[in-house]
Amino acid sequence: MFQCSFMFTRIHHDDEFQTLDDAIAEYARSLEGFLGSDTWFGSDSSRVNGVYFFETMEAVRKFAAFPQHREAKDKYARWYGGYHVVISEVQATYGDGNFPHVTASAD
Repeated sequence: MFQCSFMFTRIHHDDEFQTLDDAIAEYARSLEGFLGSDTWFGSDSSRVNGVYFFETMEAVRKFAAFPQHREAKDKYARWYGGYHVVISEVQATYGDGNFPHVTASAD
């Protein structure tokens, strides 16, 4: 399983951003190998971490090549004060069973 974390500082949010963000999320959900996603916000909501989970690196590559994803990358400076991406292979997950999560099946 692979975890893709897209962390950014949001400075502007407009209709174009929302349209691209929605298209990217919909495409991710349509991919074979997509497992789920999370979005986390910093205490002031300007820092965002969008996390996608995929079964294979091939699915991650397909996701990265999606035309609207590439368009959003080209235009990121309109909406972000900065960003950082981390792609990790998940080695283990665990919990007490009281926090439902896409990775719980990997326990």
